[in-house]
Amino acid sequence: MPREPKPPFPPQHQERPGIEAHMTPRPRFEGAHYRAAQKLQGKVALITGGDSGIGRSVAVLFAREGARVAIIHLKEEQRDADETLQHITAAGGEALSIAGDIRSTTFCERAVARVVKAFGALDILVNNAAWQVRQDTLPEITDEQLERTIGTNILGMFYLTRAALPHIPRGGSIINTGSITGLEGSAHLLDYATTKGAIHAFTKSLARNLVEQGIRVNCVAPGPVWTPLNVADKPAREVARHGADTPVGRPAQPEEIAPAYVFFASSGDSSYVSGEVLTLLGGDVTAA
Repeated sequence: MPREPKPPFPPQHQERPGIEAHMTPRPRFEGAHYRAAQKLQGKVALITGGDSGIGRSVAVLFAREGARVAIIHLKEEQRDADETLQHITAAGGEALSIAGDIRSTTFCERAVARVVKAFGALDILVNNAAWQVRQDTLPEITDEQLERTIGTNILGMFYLTRAALPHIPRGGSIINTGSITGLEGSAHLLDYATTKGAIHAFTKSLARNLVEQGIRVNCVAPGPVWTPLNVADKPAREVARHGADTPVGRPAQPEEIAPAYVFFASSGDSSYVSGEVLTLLGGDVTAA
């Protein structure tokens, strides 16, 4: 097992949505130990939240596997998005960056249209974008927070998938990002965990709905990962201990999560797999 950074990390906190370029240590996303095999040669992928964290690593590994990759991100995340585009092209892939908010159904429709116009197809959709705000009690969750969390994490997923489906062919793949919180709950992430549980149900339901069309739908549900999402949500002292309570004693690096998306995206690897929620928990086995 490669040696990865372990807590304690330097105490740090950012304003949401968080910028990966400002994190210490920088998340590992390039997949130094990953060996590509052109599993996605000729495919086109669209990844939400592809500017940083898990989405960035997925974008880079997809490019290394031969895919052309488009990423969606917020305007505030342009710095990270530009860096991700550089790594996609360095890996030999064609890249497209689209700034906007998936809470808008109009934006989702326009984003899909841009991808199809630029690349001529859309084979793989990765619904990865998320919004997370910790609160100690339910009364502290404002209507505004609730609407943003639900809008980003589950409504945006519906909007974008609905827009993408007419273009995804037989053999295509939809991959959603869930969470351990959607399986076990979270005392301080009530709204976030609720949306992640909904994503797991959406995955299984859509898999059944699309089976006759030959489109596979799966979900990756990680535990703690070293990404801007958590640095922008937790107090600095808690960030320093992020992931320390896992059996391996640390959070996952994005490059340790991204190969699961390659597996689900590749029909050569997972043609018989649909409706699965794959947990990646650093040795924890309690989320079955």
